[in-house]
Amino acid sequence: MRFLPTKVHGMIDYLWGLALLSTPWLFGFADNSAATWTAAAFGLGAILYSAITAYEVGLLKLLPMPLHLILDGVAGLALAASPFLFGFADRVYWPHVLFGLFSVAASLNTYLEPVLPTGRREPA
Repeated sequence: MRFLPTKVHGMIDYLWGLALLSTPWLFGFADNSAATWTAAAFGLGAILYSAITAYEVGLLKLLPMPLHLILDGVAGLALAASPFLFGFADRVYWPHVLFGLFSVAASLNTYLEPVLPTGRREPA
C-alpha cells in the first residue's frame, strides 16, 4: 500500500541527495576514493533526475513519476550493493547500504502520480 505523497517524496529526494553527498566528510571516509565517488555520483544523480521529474517539486517535469520510482528502486539496490561490488566494504559500507535501502523503501511506498490541483490523483 502506497502512502507517501509525491510532494513529500520530492522534498526528501533533494535532502537525500544532499545528505548522501555529505556522507564522506560526515562519516570520515572522504579519503577512500571509491566510496566517496560512489556517494557523490548517486547523490548528485538523484538531485538531477529529481529536478526533471514531473512532480510538484520538479523543475522541468520531463520524467514521469513511475519511471522516477523505478530509478529510485534500481539505484537504491545498486547503492546498497556498491561497497561489495566496488571493494570498499572493508572500510565503509553502512551509509551506502542504509541510503540505498531507504531509496528502495521510498520507491515502493510513494504514490505513482502527483495530486491534481483539485486534490484528486490522476488515474495510474
